[in-house]
Amino acid sequence: MQVVSNGEQTSQIKELVNGSIVTPAGFKAAGLHAGLRYNKKDLGAIVSEVPASCAAVYTMSHFQAAPLKVTQESIKSEKLIQAVVVNSACANACTGEKGLIDAYKMRELLANHLGTKQEYVAVSSTGVIGEYLKMDKIEAGISQLIFGNTQEDADSFQEAILTTDLVMKKCCFTAEIGGKTVTIGGAAKGSGMIHPNMATMLGFLTTDANISSDVLQTALSTVIPTSFNQITVDGDTSTNDTVLVMANGCAKNEKLTLDHPDYPVFVDLLSASCESLAKQIAKDGEGATKLIEVNVKGCKTEEEARVISKQIVGSNLVKTAMYGSDANWGRIITAIGQTKTDVNPASVDIAIGPITMLKNSEPQSFSEEEAIDYLSKDYIQVHVDLHNGDKQGTAWGCDLSYDYVKINASYRT
Repeated sequence: MQVVSNGEQTSQIKELVNGSIVTPAGFKAAGLHAGLRYNKKDLGAIVSEVPASCAAVYTMSHFQAAPLKVTQESIKSEKLIQAVVVNSACANACTGEKGLIDAYKMRELLANHLGTKQEYVAVSSTGVIGEYLKMDKIEAGISQLIFGNTQEDADSFQEAILTTDLVMKKCCFTAEIGGKTVTIGGAAKGSGMIHPNMATMLGFLTTDANISSDVLQTALSTVIPTSFNQITVDGDTSTNDTVLVMANGCAKNEKLTLDHPDYPVFVDLLSASCESLAKQIAKDGEGATKLIEVNVKGCKTEEEARVISKQIVGSNLVKTAMYGSDANWGRIITAIGQTKTDVNPASVDIAIGPITMLKNSEPQSFSEEEAIDYLSKDYIQVHVDLHNGDKQGTAWGCDLSYDYVKINASYRT
């Protein structure tokens, strides 16, 4: 897989189609049904054989859930994490002092189960807001976790973190760094309430790279704006959003620094992983039938291009048009017009797939039949050129169907 960074070829990244969160050396996972949901796995964990460097980003919501506060405290302690425990069905958000006590208890239970420091455990939850965890079931479930590094173990963890998701999201990429093969594996969940910074999404990445927590945090902060922060499903931001990376050094490469010649390779590796998971989340939006990718170029800054592309893919009018296979490019223009960016209204190009519909802000003749045929596919690309600079950006989302309303009208029942 060719990876391009800042418009230049920088490295060769290889995708391992059958890889997972446990493919990097020194990681294991587990997942089981603890009884938080009716009949699906709902409790899982990832563990490293040694304490790992770590980095994380969190929701920008004012109402950060209790598990995020516990995880932030754990990371702050020594900047090392050895394990993360995750439950679905209950977000443990807006639950006051009891919610915080329960999150600390989850940390303690897994630390005792593994025989490690409590500060080496991160905690994450997802599900319904405003309900308390069933701690008796959590305690019993954690005590029964059996860790392994098989595909079945990875699948068990990936299934345990899902809520309204229809499919598991995973990825695995490798690259040569310092003469050693370095691997990143990823698992994520997210289907609705997706509008980063960030979304009702959880992303977990493991890597055997040898890298400090500070440098890892810099790398993660570099790739988040162009991956997880460029997806949207419904315009709502959740309380529990977390992306957590653990790097245990088991690849035994020379320690990466910001000045290391292979640091850009690692950034590309991390970027490929985050983008893959982000696109999988967008594709599996609640009720979605199509993945929509919007590419915007010709902007003065990358930030402007990202803002415009996300505004387009997040527009309910654009999303419904995509669902109905309606080539209504006027809705794309409307979305662009709402942004607080520098746009010349006399020089805009718009194409849906290979079909140009607007050129230098002049409508172009096109075949409605060809447009309907293209829009009937499950992967749609929209291209916009503002002819106002040389920067570009991309965002991903999905269409808006009748099923989205059905799912969210009965989420708690």
